[in-house]
Amino acid sequence: MVFQDEQLAREHYPELRLETDNIEEVYAKISASHPQLLHPNLNKVSVRPWGAKEFAIADKQLGIRFQQW
Repeated sequence: MVFQDEQLAREHYPELRLETDNIEEVYAKISASHPQLLHPNLNKVSVRPWGAKEFAIADKQLGIRFQQW
């Protein structure tokens, strides 16, 4: 979700989802090079209730969720 409204963006931090075919490789690269960006609530590859494998990174402006189906 990306917001044009500045107030909504502050309240709900914009988030992007990127789909990959090899989430373990993406996670290994990011966790080795930028561990400080791993989101505290999704800092490991996890199978979510909807069946996707996911992990996330975030800074103070944007979240990116990596996903593999």
